[in-house]
Amino acid sequence: MSPPKYVDLMVLAAGLVVFAIGGFPMLGYAAGAVAWLVQRGVQMLAVRRAAAELAAGNRQRAMGTIAVTTLGRVWLMATAVLLVGLAERKAGLAAAILVMVLFTISFAAQGLAHLFDEPEGQGAG
Repeated sequence: MSPPKYVDLMVLAAGLVVFAIGGFPMLGYAAGAVAWLVQRGVQMLAVRRAAAELAAGNRQRAMGTIAVTTLGRVWLMATAVLLVGLAERKAGLAAAILVMVLFTISFAAQGLAHLFDEPEGQGAG
């Protein structure tokens, strides 16, 4: 059994409760959440584009798409945290911690999903 595909989004929703109850800066949550959701959208589009390129036999373009969008997503999140941190220091720290937790959980879930995923062509049949 693989972990849920969208476990990071479930943690993001739970984070709203933690921020509200804990009295943490909501600006930090908003900045972290928006940056995370935007980068997830970019990731989904990149995966679709890479799959289409692979289906067309363009392995280099597929890998290039993943590489460029991965770096862009990191810069997007770092810039969002930096900007909110410049506006309000505590909110920047809160956003940084939120994004760090989401990234760690997402990365671990993707790794586990890859481990439990069946190799292509070896499904039940």
